[in-house]
This record gives sequence, C-alpha cells and structure tokens, in this order.
Amino acid sequence: MSEKVTLRGITWDHMRGFTSVVSTAQRFHELNPNLDVQWQKRSLQEFADKPLAQLAEEYDLLVIDHPWAGFAAANGILADLTALLSDEFLADQAANSVGQSHPSYNFGGSQWGLAIDAACPVSAYRPDLLEKHGEKVPQTYDELIALADKGLVCCPSIALDCYGNFLNLLMAAGETIFPNEEEVADRAVAITALERLKELTDRIEKRFFDLNPIRTMEVMSQEENGPAYAPWTYGYTNYSRKGYAPHLLHFGDVIGMTADKPGATMLGGAGLAISAKCKHLDVAKAYAEFTGAPAIQNGIYYEAGGQPGHRSAWLNTELDEECAGFFTRTLPTLDRAFVRPRYAGYLDFQDTSCLHIHDYLQGKGGDVNATLDIVNKIYRETRK
Repeated sequence: MSEKVTLRGITWDHMRGFTSVVSTAQRFHELNPNLDVQWQKRSLQEFADKPLAQLAEEYDLLVIDHPWAGFAAANGILADLTALLSDEFLADQAANSVGQSHPSYNFGGSQWGLAIDAACPVSAYRPDLLEKHGEKVPQTYDELIALADKGLVCCPSIALDCYGNFLNLLMAAGETIFPNEEEVADRAVAITALERLKELTDRIEKRFFDLNPIRTMEVMSQEENGPAYAPWTYGYTNYSRKGYAPHLLHFGDVIGMTADKPGATMLGGAGLAISAKCKHLDVAKAYAEFTGAPAIQNGIYYEAGGQPGHRSAWLNTELDEECAGFFTRTLPTLDRAFVRPRYAGYLDFQDTSCLHIHDYLQGKGGDVNATLDIVNKIYRETRK
C-alpha cells in the first residue's frame, strides 16, 4: 500500500498491556513503512470508566474485556471479525485458545475480539517468605484462613475484585452461577460464599480494599517482608520474570474448599477489537492477524512484556522457564476458568453490584442477607 495510514489504539497502563502491543506495532511498521499503529494507554480504572461506545468513536483499535461482546453485538460499535479476518486465521485461533479465551469474544455467532492475551485469577506467592516462616502453599480454604491468621495473606480487594472473588468461591463450592434470570446463585450457597469471603478479608490488611491486582503484586514483589500469599489475583508473567521486581513471585493453581477439588475462577484476559468506525479496515485486519500470529505471540509480544493468548506460547518450554513455570503452573486454572455472562446489560450489573459486596466486606453496608438481596435485585433489573 502506497498510501500512508495511521491507526490509533487504546489499551491499559501496564507493561503487559502496553509495551506488548507497542512492540508489535513497531515491527508491523518496519515491515510496512507506510502503515503506523499508535497506541495510547490509560489506567485500568480510567479504562473501565469510559464507555466502550465512546472509545470506539475515538480509536481504531481497542483492547477490551470479553463481557463487552454482548453490548458490541447489540449496538454495532465494533467490526465483526468473523467477516473481516481470514477463515484460516480464525480457525487457528480457535484451535489454540487458552481455555475459553477465544470463544469468550464470540456472541451472536460473530467474533468481536481477538484473544491476544489470556488470564484469570490464580494464586501468587513469595517462596522465600513462605520458607522463612516455615509455611507451605495452602491447599484448602481452612489452610488459607490459618495462614491469614498469621498475617501472611493478602488479596486484591477493590470492589470489582471482591465481586470476582465472590464468584470464585461459588465455583469452588461447585455451585452453578447465574442459573436463571432471577438470582446469581442458590441463596444458601451464595450466603455462605459471602460469609466465607468476609472471613478472609477480616484477616487481611485494610489497605488491600483499595488495591487492584497490579498494585497488590507490586506490594508482594517490592516489600522485603510483605505478604507471602494471595489466593486470587490475575496472573502477570512479568512478576515471575527475573529483574522485573526486587522479589520474584511464583504463580499457581487456586484452592478449592477441599484438597481433592481445585477451585475455578473468572476468565479475564484481553481482546483486540476493531472499531466499526475504522476507515482502514484492511490495515486493521493486517495488524490484528500480525499480532495474533503464533510466531509473534511466542516472540516479540511475549518478549516485550505481553502475556500471550495463543496456546502455543503457554506450551513453550523456553518461555515457561523464563517466568518460573508460570505457564505450566497456571494453564490448568485457565482451562477451568468460567466465562461471565455477556448480555448487553451485564457490565452494569457487575459494576453496580460489586460496590455493595465491597461495602459488606468492610462492614459498611447491610448484613449478608440484605447484601445478597440487593445484588439479586440489580441482576434482575439488568436482565430486563
């Protein structure tokens, strides 16, 4: 293409989310001198606060969370990748999905995002601190509480994480979540999950109510004698790579209620989407397929701090060794991860109900029954 074209993209403010795509954009430009992709970044909170529809008006490329798929399908704000990307490329992506990462962006028979990044909550720990205190990685929830009683446990607990941890506990109990359009889960099981979550957060430093997964891992990896174990935090390979932080973190599977039944957590990760307003869909297509290609995912995307969404990278023994076994230890958790609802109003439910769970866990809201009543009420209203 002789015409000079510049696309604008928006992602989140962390090495995993930013330098990874900047590196692919730079290499894409080197191979196609007339084509340029310029990425901008914003904090996770800023990214969440600005509506996707508005971002899609301003940017050609967007890094999104998969629950946006239903909203995108209902409002036509993103390009349908099923029609845009090649069948061969999409077939490879589907065959090499990490857990349900690839299909999580499919809604209404169309693909609204490309799973360039795969993640879910996993456990994180400081092997050196556990050894120092003569402790081992807990295998059950009761062992977790015992470790928390010794002041060695932390957990990202901003409102959205409290909501996610509530769902994680429901899954650990073997409960079916969102079984109908009336309630999030069986009432008795949901009450128990909220109470058990409060049992944990009551034993954790209150500062973690204001810390997201990134800030929590910064605490764990920076403080000489900080917390030694987090039961749920979105995995970031960066913190298990030598030289990234003063103290290396290891990541692993998540606990269940009993040692013989591992838990399951909420699928996260990030998808590369293309705005329906993009005036150069051919260039966006070329860049998307370039970034999602196995060679790039295993190469410069990972090397620049990214966390690949292509399964081949998770099975790459060289990459695994570079990040202290991160991929080997957490792939089973990813493969069990559950997909949140993606109906058009889901994110309104998630963003509102999490505030009430957050308040309950801090002793600011109503009791456990009142909290669950509000959560279920919000759920019903957003399903209408």
